[in-house]
Amino acid sequence: MKKTDQSAAFLSYADCMPRLSWHGAVEALRRGHGFPAAEIRDVFLGPASGTMMSRSAYIEGLGYGAKSFTVFGANAARGLPTVQGAMLVFDPENGALSAIVDSPLVTELKTAADSVLGASLLARPGSRHLLIVGAGTVATSLVKAYTEVLPTLDRVSIWARRPEQARALVATLSASLGGIDAEIAVAEDLREAIGAADIVSSATMAREPVILGDWVRPGTHVDLIGAFKADMREADDRLIAGSALFVDSRATTLGHIGELIMPIESGAITAGDVLGDLYDLVREDARRRVSDDEITVYKNGGGAHMDLMIATYIAETMAG
Repeated sequence: MKKTDQSAAFLSYADCMPRLSWHGAVEALRRGHGFPAAEIRDVFLGPASGTMMSRSAYIEGLGYGAKSFTVFGANAARGLPTVQGAMLVFDPENGALSAIVDSPLVTELKTAADSVLGASLLARPGSRHLLIVGAGTVATSLVKAYTEVLPTLDRVSIWARRPEQARALVATLSASLGGIDAEIAVAEDLREAIGAADIVSSATMAREPVILGDWVRPGTHVDLIGAFKADMREADDRLIAGSALFVDSRATTLGHIGELIMPIESGAITAGDVLGDLYDLVREDARRRVSDDEITVYKNGGGAHMDLMIATYIAETMAG
């Protein structure tokens, strides 16, 4: 590991990932939501072609964190990463800078662990078939995280708008995930795949619904990740209104993400139809799934507080 001038360790993706686990990341989020509710702030600067985002959080008893990163869409053509940045972690007692963590590492672990924690609390026990909608970067970590943490899953299907992308991802995963017992296959027909799945996890860049309520069978858990802007959504009003609706964080989803903004504006739901977020769900007396036939929907919106929980887990693991 490298050292900075402040003597805080820089924790790189390559150094850390082999020592981390999806079980550990999920447990870090579960434990983190047992602390008092976080204070969070976001700042966005620059044009759409080159934006800097800074997301900060304070959690009493856990500490302070700030993740700053740039997003340059044209970088892929230059052979450079699209997203670059770091997460700063500060000690809760004295404010000292305790770690600097590679931003992509924090984001990857946080995004998938967030969804898997939601599914572990809401999906029907014994769920066996996972459908991943989308075959981008997030899909790879979703397959790894879901199959490690939910051992009853024995089938994973992957659908993408471009079938060749799904086939390439299935081939890569089949070759690299030797320790996973689940069968991994391409889903050719999205409607049919959704109707056969126990858990649907969607990570697309859709601005119009790709998952329709008419396609989802009773008892399914739907995990929505992709929509992160006000003009984006992956599920239609019928699914959102006809399900038991949960979010990871009310503070980062309500009023911010199209997945909820649009059905609220159409009158399909109200903000009060959100039954709980992770602060609620981790409690023993939480309202979760109430029957095997209930459809549950979970909106993964992320947030700086979860970045801090994950970065703390990374730093503690590497220090040990």
